[in-house]
Amino acid sequence: MKDMKKIVALILIALVVMPIAAGCGSSKSKSDKKYKIATETAFPPFDFTDSSGKFGGIDIEMLDAIAKDQGFEYELQKIGFDAALLAVQTGQADGVIAGMSITDERKKKFDFSTSYYEAEVTLAVAAGSDIKSLEDLNGKKVAVKTATNGADYAKSIADQYGFTVVEFSDSPTMYQDVITGNTAACFEDYPVMAYNVKNGAKMEIPEGMTAAGCPYGFAVAKDKNEELMTKFNKGLENIKASGKFQEIIDKYTK
Repeated sequence: MKDMKKIVALILIALVVMPIAAGCGSSKSKSDKKYKIATETAFPPFDFTDSSGKFGGIDIEMLDAIAKDQGFEYELQKIGFDAALLAVQTGQADGVIAGMSITDERKKKFDFSTSYYEAEVTLAVAAGSDIKSLEDLNGKKVAVKTATNGADYAKSIADQYGFTVVEFSDSPTMYQDVITGNTAACFEDYPVMAYNVKNGAKMEIPEGMTAAGCPYGFAVAKDKNEELMTKFNKGLENIKASGKFQEIIDKYTK
């Protein structure tokens, strides 16, 4: 009889514990988190909407390949560069991928991944422009996109070459301002400008007008989201080793 009572007691304990164990097992762990990743809206070939209305580019395909390699899910927030940086800083997004240059100033607010692209800065002018050198910018207005490597470079040489910097919040508006003649030229990362010229922008890049640029990186808020950063770097390493990374780069730059 005592043995029977013990068996019944063990069964009752098991019935009580099982639902608790099941509940613990079904809770979503931190590694299963769906990350919110903010990005630029118009920065081809890294982030843009193509002629068919599909949003993509180097950054987007690379992020997708890394997510698949590392087994995490993400929600893309297409909100523009300035808004993307703010979203990460305020905790509304977990990370940002937007052709973002790695600079010492940004390192004060963000942690960056391993660099995935090295982009030079170039000067671009309207097709048929008489401007062929930096000296030709003397006394003129030059367009830049706010908080970019091109803007930093333009500001660093503005006094030397005697031009005034005019800032824009997005690249298409900046290009249009140059094309219509409101500004004489603009500074932009070379792969971005070359892609736009190749795809019909009425602009050109004067010979010899490229300068050393900055590496691009994925970013999270300073001292935050270490888990996501670790996954990104590991995934980037893996897709480089497999050849997938170069396949993505070649698709948009060749």
